[in-house]
Amino acid sequence: MSVTNIISLFGGLGMFLFGMKLMSDGLEQVAGARMRSILEFFTQNRFIGMIVGLVFTGIIQSSNATTVMVVSFVNSGLMQLHQATGPILGANIGTTVTGQLIAFNLAEIAPLFVIIGAVMYMFFENQNVKKIGIVLLGFGILFMGLSTMGEKMTGLQDSPQIVHLLQSMQNPLVAILLGFVVTAVLQSASASVGIIILMAAQGLLAFEICFFLILGCNMGCCISALLVSLNGNKDAKRAAWIHLLFNIIGSLIVFVMLMVALGPICSLFMRISGNDVGRAVANANTLIKVFEVGLLFPFMGWIVKFTYVLIPGEDAVQEEAHRPKYINKSISAATAVIDAIHEMQYMGELAKENLQKSMEALCSPDQEKIEAVYEQEKYIDYLNQEITAYLVQINGLDIPMADGKMVGGLFHVVNDIERIGDHAENFADFAKRRAEKQIPFSDKALKQMQEMTEMVLRQLDYALNMFSSQSLEHMREILRLEDAVDEKEKRLRKAHVKRLTKGKCTPEAGVLYSDVISGLERVGDHATNIAFALRPENQDELEELEEEDD
Repeated sequence: MSVTNIISLFGGLGMFLFGMKLMSDGLEQVAGARMRSILEFFTQNRFIGMIVGLVFTGIIQSSNATTVMVVSFVNSGLMQLHQATGPILGANIGTTVTGQLIAFNLAEIAPLFVIIGAVMYMFFENQNVKKIGIVLLGFGILFMGLSTMGEKMTGLQDSPQIVHLLQSMQNPLVAILLGFVVTAVLQSASASVGIIILMAAQGLLAFEICFFLILGCNMGCCISALLVSLNGNKDAKRAAWIHLLFNIIGSLIVFVMLMVALGPICSLFMRISGNDVGRAVANANTLIKVFEVGLLFPFMGWIVKFTYVLIPGEDAVQEEAHRPKYINKSISAATAVIDAIHEMQYMGELAKENLQKSMEALCSPDQEKIEAVYEQEKYIDYLNQEITAYLVQINGLDIPMADGKMVGGLFHVVNDIERIGDHAENFADFAKRRAEKQIPFSDKALKQMQEMTEMVLRQLDYALNMFSSQSLEHMREILRLEDAVDEKEKRLRKAHVKRLTKGKCTPEAGVLYSDVISGLERVGDHATNIAFALRPENQDELEELEEEDD
């Protein structure tokens, strides 16, 4: 085989891998956010979760993306460990769709997909059309790469040494190891199975050995989720191990069956595939997965329990100053924005807690609470820096389009939360000054500040809920509280001026009181900003509610 043919063969492989990556990423861009929401919602029931995982993986053509997403969900608390089993099982079947498409050999019409995809991407402004164009472009490049590899592999048949080497692969364990290594390197079981289908169709691989290569591919595809879980919590690690254990146990059972009845099994697959070797390999890949899922589905609870043996204990209660709770260095494009939202929700709860604590310290001087506010404010500032850096990182990723539209708003939210934390720190400063200088407040003034604080805390609570859930459930309450807080600040300021003119309030107490109610009103403004930073999709309903409250 000439050097030119070898270069062309690897060029075809490059086109195939690039096309698969384009298609998978494009599909995830178009459908990722919506399908992710469905995946998150329909996981209470293991069977339904499996169906959703199957459909999701079949659409985006990547079990890696699905399992990595599931591991990220478990790490961020969106999904319980037992809920992860369904989507993982479904992903194992869904990933075989690519192999079935490859077996159809659509090389002749592949250039048509390339030109249509290129036109959609280059000449249309609509982002949805562009993304669909990328999917079609990737689909076409994938099959053109397959066609190139197929043509150049015919040259391998003219090399007796290569043919002998490939066809002499008789050791099942070597085949499993080879399939595992290739898939771990390519990070795609679909890609490695596609290569196996092509080589088998060219007569370069004996059909019998393809079964063992596929078993290796099935286990090799677990590496991505394992790598993502390394920086996650213990449940995230367990979710990744569920995926690996399922494939190890299923592959072991199938391996024993193959060793006992390989000949009859091969004959059966060739018969149901019309003696088409490529189609038979694709069918074997699919039916092995279906068999494994059907066999192990009732025992997934035991597999989950076994992960607690492999990963014992619970996560240590982390020191807040050490690291963020939901975001980490292993960024998954599919869940990056969701993880950021959860981290901001957590940061917002800390800021709300600090606000309440600082006002309690102001109204009833308490040095321990003041120091606690200062300490927690350091952590809030740290989270602000970490989340901002994280948002900068994910802004450069190919995240789903719906997520991409949120990133700008998220920068504003983290800034608003940080400013609320700053106001809480200011109130702690006021509490410290009041304690040191023995500044008196009347019972009425204390009661007024407490009432306004309760209103602002309630507004902030609704705002964080609306931000994290992206729903309109509390929009009416937020708008009403915003008006009420503004009106309360005006009335208290007028009453305060009257007390000053009547000499019922010392100048120092007056300045402090004025600064407090002004700061609380600004916190209310920040709360409203947080609530409306991510505009809900249903704009008509939003405008209707706003008009009702006007």
